[in-house]
Amino acid sequence: MAKRNLLLLSNSTLHPTGYLEYAQEIICEFLRGANVQEVLFVPYALRDQDGYGSKVKSTLTPWGFKVSSIHEADDPTFAVKKAQAIFIGGGNTFQLLKGLYDNQLVELIRGRVLNEGMPYIGSSAGTNVSTVSINTTNDMPIVYPPSFSALHLVPFNINPHY
Repeated sequence: MAKRNLLLLSNSTLHPTGYLEYAQEIICEFLRGANVQEVLFVPYALRDQDGYGSKVKSTLTPWGFKVSSIHEADDPTFAVKKAQAIFIGGGNTFQLLKGLYDNQLVELIRGRVLNEGMPYIGSSAGTNVSTVSINTTNDMPIVYPPSFSALHLVPFNINPHY
């Protein structure tokens, strides 16, 4: 097992700051420390994935990182296989986990992070799915994933909005 490179955030916006603004310094330090130039974003937790991907791109690009959104990839599994780092954003945890299962990404992401040390950033629902299961989420089940078992990047559950 490789060293775990995880940055787990409770949220994306800390009012009155802008999107990820409160965490800019730690995100940049985390990614630059791993020599990351490009981040693969996973917007599955929101229905408007185009808008969500654009928001992340407009935030991280001025910080010096290229961003690609997995929902725009012809082959999501290939996108994960070639990713330098992955960022899974917040929204609905059930919808997010279902998207990961539907695209056969759960095992692949787990392997890249735990065995290869790929940096992983999660915020809110992205932090929820980094754990053993989504059993501690506060979200409503708007869809049902085939399992509540999550990425198992850490051996415990987190409720980022206690």
